[in-house]
Amino acid sequence: MLLRSMFAQNYRSLRSIRMDLSGINLFIGENGVGKSNLYRALQLIQAATRGRLAHEIAAEGGMFSALWSGPRRDGERSFRIRLETELLDEERAITFRYRVEAGLRPVTMMKRAGPAIAVRGPNGRMQDYPEQALPSETAIALLGDAGHYPEIGTFRRAIDGWRFFHGFRTDRLSQLRAPCLAVTAPLLDEDGNNIAAVFATLVHTREDTVDLDRAIVAALGGARLVVPLPEETAQFGLSFPEFPNRVFQPRELSDGQVRFLGLAAALMSYRLPPLIALNEPEASLHPDMLPPLADMIADAAQSSQIWIVTHSEPLAAAVRERCGARARHVVRQDGATWIEGMRLTGVIDEDE
Repeated sequence: MLLRSMFAQNYRSLRSIRMDLSGINLFIGENGVGKSNLYRALQLIQAATRGRLAHEIAAEGGMFSALWSGPRRDGERSFRIRLETELLDEERAITFRYRVEAGLRPVTMMKRAGPAIAVRGPNGRMQDYPEQALPSETAIALLGDAGHYPEIGTFRRAIDGWRFFHGFRTDRLSQLRAPCLAVTAPLLDEDGNNIAAVFATLVHTREDTVDLDRAIVAALGGARLVVPLPEETAQFGLSFPEFPNRVFQPRELSDGQVRFLGLAAALMSYRLPPLIALNEPEASLHPDMLPPLADMIADAAQSSQIWIVTHSEPLAAAVRERCGARARHVVRQDGATWIEGMRLTGVIDEDE
């Protein structure tokens, strides 16, 4: 299911912005222009489908922290955050649209009034849902799990599958450096705590690591990934050409090496998520690692939609060379986050 467009209004630096999206979406801009708020808006839509919208807004400091931070027009006293997304099921030619609003009044989701929810039943008529929602719950989270509304469940599962890799810890206590339970791991957790199981699944279940091995060789000086057959835990290490008889454990690797392996697990796992969002993936990476990273992004884009926020012009250029995706330059316009060259309709003029 392809994320075709998004809309955000009155959220932090996003006064009102609508964007058409493609297979690869690359955002670049200076600090403080609001790149991360675009990324975060998608996360809030996912949180709504999981029933955690209230929790996420509270974690940001509450509504007053999450609301539009720029100047208000005359007569404006309060705002409601509005987030909207559109997904296209290309196989069935079905378009799903979902809008969530949050403000200082009760949140309305679908047909909701306070705890009461109305939903369209099999007969095509609106009917009362038998359960009542708690103030902190969203209607789509309840209905998506109910088992009686396939369209809502399909939409919720699609968004629930998105993965946001905001940044991997690479310090000595990082989960990327630790063994994990030896269970099949088709995709990487957002904090990377199952990375060893992801590699073990590729090596011992899929038995095909040609692309992964090529990326590691290119980025890490000819290194080879070593993944023992898991017993109680899954583990991995690296073997380097200059030390052929020794396997270096994750705790011995540099921050950049560990971070690249985390990105490799995110982009080359056994089963990729429908949307992979990377926030400043170039952090801690040596410049020589950027072309192999761009190669992995291009490979992942064959089956997943990609969202990248970066400061790196070389990475943006490498992704464009491999995928043809132009960087969208994020700027401030009248105090609000905006995309350079984008019309009010969300269409970006390719000549800009």
